[in-house]
Amino acid sequence: MNLLNLDARWRRFNDEGRKCPCCGQSFNGIFDIGYDHPDCWPHGALRESGTDDLLVGEDRLTADLCRWQEHRFIRCVLPLPIRGSDEVFNFGPWASVQPDTFYSYLNDATGVESGFKGGAAWLMNDLPGFETHDPLACDLRPGPEGHRPQLFAHEGPLAEAQENGLSFDQLLDIYAATGTDIRPHLAND
Repeated sequence: MNLLNLDARWRRFNDEGRKCPCCGQSFNGIFDIGYDHPDCWPHGALRESGTDDLLVGEDRLTADLCRWQEHRFIRCVLPLPIRGSDEVFNFGPWASVQPDTFYSYLNDATGVESGFKGGAAWLMNDLPGFETHDPLACDLRPGPEGHRPQLFAHEGPLAEAQENGLSFDQLLDIYAATGTDIRPHLAND
């Protein structure tokens, strides 16, 4: 049973036919939040570069891979289930990995060889509600076929949220912290 269906805000959030009485905006459920680059990347945003491949000297950033000095990063998915529903919210952060993990992923993604098994990783973006200001130890695991790998925190509040899920209010707080405060739009009609 989807217990969140008892929450009128959840029903409004998932009703794409409903228009907010104050502004006419509508919503159609959970949307994920991705990151353009690792927080430590010093060369600006890929989306603002006007290219699919930002190259600055030997440093390189694409939508899925990043090389900065001697560091290697892979864009991944960090899943967080929503308590009381079957839904999952995903962050799309970057993970720092060892070169062997990086090249194993690259070879698997380009079809050179198969069998990417994941590896040790560090979360390289500060996530709202889970700010650490330091890289967080994680496991990088292969994602479903054709999808980015998945990142799982070893410990702390983020690991607890991955294990036990987020409340709907925590999800709304995350959206607000990233510039999309939809809480006022879910109020009574």
